[in-house]
Amino acid sequence: MGIDYKSSQRNIDFGAVIDRMSEGLLIFDMEGNLALDNAAARQILGANLVVIRQQGWPAYAMLVDSNSTLADDLRARALRQTEPIRFHMNLSDAYIPCWATGVHQTNGEVLTVITIERPDWTPLTQLLENFRKEMVPAIEDTQGHAKFIIQIANRRKPNTTADELAQRVIGFAELISTQMGRLQILMGQLHRLEIIRTGQLEDEIKQSLKRINLLEFTEDFIEEIANKQGEDTRDRIRVDITDDLHVTAAPRHLEYILRDVLDNALMYSPPQSPVQLRAFNTNQGRHVQIDIVDQGCGIRESEYDRVFGLFQRARQPQVIAEFGYGVSLHLAKADMEAMGGRIWFSSEEGVGTTFSLKFSTALA
Repeated sequence: MGIDYKSSQRNIDFGAVIDRMSEGLLIFDMEGNLALDNAAARQILGANLVVIRQQGWPAYAMLVDSNSTLADDLRARALRQTEPIRFHMNLSDAYIPCWATGVHQTNGEVLTVITIERPDWTPLTQLLENFRKEMVPAIEDTQGHAKFIIQIANRRKPNTTADELAQRVIGFAELISTQMGRLQILMGQLHRLEIIRTGQLEDEIKQSLKRINLLEFTEDFIEEIANKQGEDTRDRIRVDITDDLHVTAAPRHLEYILRDVLDNALMYSPPQSPVQLRAFNTNQGRHVQIDIVDQGCGIRESEYDRVFGLFQRARQPQVIAEFGYGVSLHLAKADMEAMGGRIWFSSEEGVGTTFSLKFSTALA
């Protein structure tokens, strides 16, 4: 049964409803005067709202951009189109997500409605905290290893050969390489999470979508990771993809996804066990499904809800023993969904896990 809004309006205190909204709300009339604001807007804007009430749209425009022409153009577009426009407001050097839309009144007036979000920086704060925790000891350890290498070189005996010297420093060099590799991974994850949280991911993917020959792409990808991780990685990955399969994807983000899922499969499987990467058509050729199958420790059913969670890792001993932050599969899921695809898994503890990726074959 539908709601009779006309008969119910007299019973609703719309002012109270608007004031209890969690998002800030500003409504400007056609002359640019501020017609309405709510409690959340007052809390977010603080003293800026006093100026906006006095000066109207021009004062708010200064928070959107140092040049009000951009804000005026944004307002004009919002009044012309039916879909809200996303933008950012600059407040105390922080970029606050906002939406602008035009609302047509029965009397012919068009209002400019601004919605101000309360950004949730918790994921970025957590990742930065992880970055700090990893960075500080890594810097200290790297400095310590470098000092040892210098001391070994400076204190070597005159008859020390180059081979003997190399044997003494190679262990420290490997430790430095490991520390820097972990920092590189974390910096890449930080950047990807930033793209997601600031609303840039979908636009970035949309601009780079293309039809990709999956076999060619996969072979190049495996060659690249084998060069970085060693030939044993190439030997473990068994590819079962025909050369007629194509997917619509953003190449860089497809690489991210494959790396995220494959790294997990390789890491949480016995060192010599194979990891199968297979692909096939589904839905009469409208989609391609990629399965990445390992023979690893598997995932406990009680841990299923943690798999794609941010900063969530399974609490199994085999997982805790390996290096990780619980970020990569969350990022892979975000990339898949931004490309209009889907990622899911099936798993049995002690037997292995299959992660499945579904891509469209059509280029819109």
